[in-house]
Amino acid sequence: MPYIAVTEDLNLFYKDWGSGNPAVFLHSWSLSSAMWQYEMARLADRGVRCVAYDRRGHGRSDQPWGGYDFDTLADDLAAVLDQLDLREVTLVGHSTGTAEIVRYLARHGSERIARIALVSSALPYMTKTPDNPLGSEPDSFDALRAMWSVDVPAWIRAVSEPFFGVGLPGVTISTALIDWTVADADAVSTNAMLGLSHSVTETDHRDDLRAIDVPTLVIHGADDPFNPVDLCGRLTAELIPGSELKIYENASHGLHLTHMDQLGNDLLEFIEQ
Repeated sequence: MPYIAVTEDLNLFYKDWGSGNPAVFLHSWSLSSAMWQYEMARLADRGVRCVAYDRRGHGRSDQPWGGYDFDTLADDLAAVLDQLDLREVTLVGHSTGTAEIVRYLARHGSERIARIALVSSALPYMTKTPDNPLGSEPDSFDALRAMWSVDVPAWIRAVSEPFFGVGLPGVTISTALIDWTVADADAVSTNAMLGLSHSVTETDHRDDLRAIDVPTLVIHGADDPFNPVDLCGRLTAELIPGSELKIYENASHGLHLTHMDQLGNDLLEFIEQ
């Protein structure tokens, strides 16, 4: 299987499908790059080279003890782009993957990057503060981490249907696809989930967003209970100069599966512009 050696003790599993201008996909917290395979297959069939890798601690990549801060994760992304020598890249991230993209641009610049797409973003700042009143109380994140430290699978199953917006008008997803996503999450290192959770909830990306200098598409579900559209999608788009915001009605966090046709078409149009 293909791996990229980032350090002597860290190998990242990746897939590389198709040919043409490259799009690199970054996956969500607690999932793997497998989440993107339906979009990747469609885009690869339309002349886009699609690359995705499993973040450290996730999927088939190595599971080191540390390195779940966004500076290190951005450097992992840089290693992937450098070793595959990818240029004119479209970066596509979902949730936590969007924060990796933003920190990559802040640390490494946009020389290799043509454009970015931020889907169901975990941006700009998830914690409630006096100047971020829509954020969540820190105690709520601590309570979740306490639960995860003893029983992650129970929580994953409890949120699997809300993740996809089961019950929203027009939303259809098979039980098999939900079960497949749950199994993907079950394989993630609990240590990685806990460490990355601190980074996701405690990192303020607002200055990094203001400095983005490439075309940006922000896509968000109107009914996302995990990363609410007003806290994440709208604020993200407002902070990025010249960005475009698309809000999917009756879409939750996992719109990559429930709205795959709409998302695939929007990504292809954005890549080809």
